[in-house]
Formats: sequence, structure tokens, C-alpha cells
Amino acid sequence: MAKANVYEQNGSKAGSVDLPKNIFEVEVNEFVVHEVVIAYLANQRQGTVNTKERSDVRGGGKKPWRQKGTGRARAGTIRSPLWRGGGTTFGPHPRDHRLKVNKKTKRLALKSSLTARAADGDIMVLKAMSFEAPKTSAFAAMLRSMEAYPRKKALVVVDKTDDATLKSARNLAGVRVTLASNVTTYDVVWADKIVLTSAALKRMEEVYAS
Repeated sequence: MAKANVYEQNGSKAGSVDLPKNIFEVEVNEFVVHEVVIAYLANQRQGTVNTKERSDVRGGGKKPWRQKGTGRARAGTIRSPLWRGGGTTFGPHPRDHRLKVNKKTKRLALKSSLTARAADGDIMVLKAMSFEAPKTSAFAAMLRSMEAYPRKKALVVVDKTDDATLKSARNLAGVRVTLASNVTTYDVVWADKIVLTSAALKRMEEVYAS
């Protein structure tokens, strides 16, 4: 049975909890995890880079010099890719980098990555978390007391977001806050420590248990 330590917001330990078997105790499929991470990174690319070929560069309509008799190499246009300021040969053009991954594959990859992190003891559960007002130092102190920051990258998973929590964490390098229903395999692989609120753990069981 996979277990995780439970912490209070002040960093004190409050026991442990059994993690859901159908999420944190599945057979790890490293190939699927790799496939989904690569697809995620590819889908983040805008694909808007563009270069001009010789026909797109302005100028060059006139032959620079006559074909023969100058002692120089033949040249038909100053916009040749061989010339400075000329067009680009086989340069990149706008394209769609997106890769399609099936929903079942995504879910298997997420469960595999969570299982691997649970086996390594990188899953932590926060009994409750609340901030009356945005306070970056308080958020950092909470993670530091759990030894999830600053030497480690932390993924904080909540069941619902609020302005105080988001604003408290947004200026911390190496800290991400995400919803339990929106956790991605890349988020899990990226983080060194994964902090789940009790409500988020319950929400993940509702969403990903099947």
C-alpha cells in the first residue's frame, strides 16, 4: 500500500495516509510517460517561425554583372542564398507541431508517473491550506518546513484555486500550483516534490480512479 506523510500548514507532521491504489499503485509504463511528455512539449510550440527564401527577399532583379569576361563567378541575383542578405535555403516556415495522444494513454502516463513518485517518497499531503491574503513569504515558509523548497521544485495540487494562493506562489521560482483535475504528466515529471491538499487528493480519486 502506497503511503504519504500528512502535514499541517505550519509544517508539522500529522500522520500518514494511504494513497489510492488505482492511481498510485499501477504498473509503471516508462514508454508511455515519455511519449506523453514529448507530445506535451511539442504542443506548447507556436510554430510561427518563418524565414524568407530568395523569391521573398526584396531586390535582386538585376543581374549584378555580365555573365562572362569579368573573371568572377557567375551571378544572377544579389539575393542568392550564397550572398550576404540573400534568401535562406530550406529555412523553417510556419507549421503545426501538435502531436495527438489518446485520452487513455494520457491517463496511463499520469498514473505511471504518480506511481513512480509515490514509490520514491516524493508525494506529500497537506491537511489543509488557506491564506487570508497573498503572502509569498508565508507560502515559501510552508513549503520550506516540508522540505519541498527551495532546493527542490515543488508542484502544489489543489482542488480549487483562489487569488490569495495563486498570488502567494506566482513569484516563487520552481513552484507551480495546479488543479487536481488539470494535473499533467509533465507537471509530475518536472517536480521534485508533489504536495497535494487532502481535498485535492480526494478530487484526483474522483477524476482519475476509473
